[in-house]
Amino acid sequence: MTKIYVLHENPEWTEHLFKRLDELGLPYEDWQLSEGMVDLTAAPPEGIYYNRMSASSHTRGNRYAPELANAVLAWLEHHGRTVINGSRALQLEVSKVLQYLELEKHGVKTPKTIAAVGKDQVIKAAEQFEGQSFITKHNRAGKGLGVQLFDSIDALERYVESEAFEEPVDGVTLLQDYIKSPESFITRCEFVGGEFVYAVRVDTSEGFELCPADACSIEDLFCPADSEPSDRPKFSIVQDFDHPVLESYKKVLKSNDINVAGIEFIQDEAGNLYTYDINTNTNYNSDAEAEAGQFGMLELAKFLARELEAVKEETVSAPK
Repeated sequence: MTKIYVLHENPEWTEHLFKRLDELGLPYEDWQLSEGMVDLTAAPPEGIYYNRMSASSHTRGNRYAPELANAVLAWLEHHGRTVINGSRALQLEVSKVLQYLELEKHGVKTPKTIAAVGKDQVIKAAEQFEGQSFITKHNRAGKGLGVQLFDSIDALERYVESEAFEEPVDGVTLLQDYIKSPESFITRCEFVGGEFVYAVRVDTSEGFELCPADACSIEDLFCPADSEPSDRPKFSIVQDFDHPVLESYKKVLKSNDINVAGIEFIQDEAGNLYTYDINTNTNYNSDAEAEAGQFGMLELAKFLARELEAVKEETVSAPK
């Protein structure tokens, strides 16, 4: 049977999608990639393959899941299977460096960033930010990994030489301009099938590890709280959101063959917009969606249904 295959390493993130696929009566298979093998001499089953591998898989004990996913995606693409968020999407998922370069290529402003390997080089890189606040973060990140705010090189040096220093899983530490926002929130724009679905505002007043999803932490929030926690919802969908940057985001996604993504930005006190994350393992918050009457996983399930139907039609019309 031609079906939808969902490639992932964290079942908590597939529960809502599977419910939507069940609602639509779609055939699917759960393909866990926390471990496994790829028989390169065999052909993959017919169907469509949706990749939602996460850069933060190593924090859940799945250190090599992205590497296995990379092998699987290469195998699928070699055989011409339809892959949603294929190998190029995975490359960007596990590298902020690649994300920023792709964003800048399409005219999207990102914070000033320097990549460094080695503690001495991390400290040396901080000289580029002397006299201003900056943050550190991991290149292969998620969950706010390695995100720390510093006001001086001395403070960074004490951190790097302490036991509190978080070594990045790929060895690459990023140093980045600290973007001070007049309000403690970031905005995340959700796309399905390369089209804008909605924007969600995420309250960051209580710290970094927040997320639009019900069972995860948002990718790389770097807006620490300057104000007291508020009573407002942490996640809220922005009604009728529109901004010229959306067209640039679409171009970035299309250029990198990314169909499903959440792209995050922050605005500084002068109103300048800085984009700092492309999350191809995007998730959605059920409370915010229920309040707004908009449902990301439902839109995703409908998109997968259309892709599956297209593959079925191709199979029927193919020469015997």
